[in-house]
Amino acid sequence: MIERIMDDFYRISVPLPQNPLKELNSYFIRGDDRELLIDLGFRMHACREALEEGLAELGSRPEKRDILLTHLHADHSGLVSDFIAPGRHVFISDIDLEYLMRIISGDTRGALHRRFTSEGFPDELLTRIEKNNLTRIYALNVDGARCQGLQDGDEIRVGNYCLKTVLVPGHTPGNTMFWLEEQKTMITGDHVLFDITPNITAWMGVDDSLGDYLDSLQKSLGYPVELSLPSHRKPGAYHERIRELLAHHERRIGQVQDIIGANPGISAYEAASRMTWKIRAKSWGTFPPTQKWFAMGECLSHLDYLRVRGKIRRVEADGACIYYPAG
Repeated sequence: MIERIMDDFYRISVPLPQNPLKELNSYFIRGDDRELLIDLGFRMHACREALEEGLAELGSRPEKRDILLTHLHADHSGLVSDFIAPGRHVFISDIDLEYLMRIISGDTRGALHRRFTSEGFPDELLTRIEKNNLTRIYALNVDGARCQGLQDGDEIRVGNYCLKTVLVPGHTPGNTMFWLEEQKTMITGDHVLFDITPNITAWMGVDDSLGDYLDSLQKSLGYPVELSLPSHRKPGAYHERIRELLAHHERRIGQVQDIIGANPGISAYEAASRMTWKIRAKSWGTFPPTQKWFAMGECLSHLDYLRVRGKIRRVEADGACIYYPAG
């Protein structure tokens, strides 16, 4: 499905099979000498087919088309190799490009596996998830030399539009939005979503992913946005939604602190099992394994936030981590 947003600016709906997000909003901007495709979908047939059909209907020409990624996740970057022509450019933030190359090389997997198991995640379950994780199976396969890094404030011009890079770390270490000042339009990526809450996980090498995200939300409030274009689902009221997200995480931080206070010596995996989750599962035991993995990452980001601020203590012994109230 194609939706016209404004002159020479369109949304292409890309299905995300076997994923609770359901679809990706891929954006296409057409200029006389250049085209820009923003986010693409998993490297799988259903995503590729929908994007091919949409671009063909819009008359896109590969020899004119550059690709812009809001962040490194596979549902945004997986199809890069299929849609980038020789001599064209792939743009992504410097920070996410570095992480992306590490992920592709497998450099981060061992460290992430060790952290999850040390925090109580069952090793056998984690190994099974890693073998069947769609975000890895359908991730992009591209040489980093074909990518160009972006920094906060960098501009990309196409047709009548100027997209200014807004670095908003949190969802990923180098997550970005793109601000179209003249049109008062923000391409929010996964930083601001309107009927689902962006997943904020603990990233290797990042002390406080959630703190970064909350700081980025405060930064985002300063833009006079009239039209927001998220990567998933429908748009909504930009500033109101940011305030809702800030309040949501304030409640979650309080909930996690209460869980640690009531259960001193608990592991992160056990804490995640006591948090409330909006998911179609009767209990933690019936959670789909991949959703347990996402929940664990989000729980860790909240524990890191509290630990960095001295609200809780993490104690490591014999390769295992447990948490206590501060003091």
